[in-house]
Amino acid sequence: MAEEEKKEESAEKPQEAQTSPESQEAEQSQEPQSSQESQEPQAPESAEPPAEEKPAEEPPAEPDWKDLYARLLADFDNFKKRTARDREDTYRYAEADILKDILPVVDNLALALANAKDMEDDFVKGVRLVYDTFLKTLKDHGAEPFDSVGKELDTETMEAIAHLPSAEVEEGRVSIESRRGWMLKGKVLRAAQVVVSSGKPPEGK
Repeated sequence: MAEEEKKEESAEKPQEAQTSPESQEAEQSQEPQSSQESQEPQAPESAEPPAEEKPAEEPPAEPDWKDLYARLLADFDNFKKRTARDREDTYRYAEADILKDILPVVDNLALALANAKDMEDDFVKGVRLVYDTFLKTLKDHGAEPFDSVGKELDTETMEAIAHLPSAEVEEGRVSIESRRGWMLKGKVLRAAQVVVSSGKPPEGK
């Protein structure tokens, strides 16, 4: 009986020896994995950055109402002056065109009176009355003639059409006025056409 028990024990021991190395290897192979898994760093959880606090907006400054009113008043005053000046210039230039068209009629009436033989003739008196009416109408609108004879040549108000010798007029001065010049409110409405003296004629001529 004792020998049979020893055989059974010896038969059970090799089985335990055979199974134990495999289980140990399996356990060893599992341990590194678990250690590697434990050593791997875990990604930190995504955390939103704290929102930056915006500075509190300051309330808009109160405008300077007095300054704005003064500026607006000055602009309006300039606008009124500019509008009045533009209206006056428009009226003046429109008037100038009409008056300039009347001047040839006045020139013809003046020429007719200058060549009239009898100034007491009723027809001549009628022409003289029409001529004077035109002159008064032009003057009422600010247009007036100016004389050029005997004055130095002024290129702004005179147009020289010839230079001729003159025994009575000095050189460089107007000797003959072929067309009268006119001014309109301080500006040239029509330049005078004149003949300028070139000095005394040579002796013997």
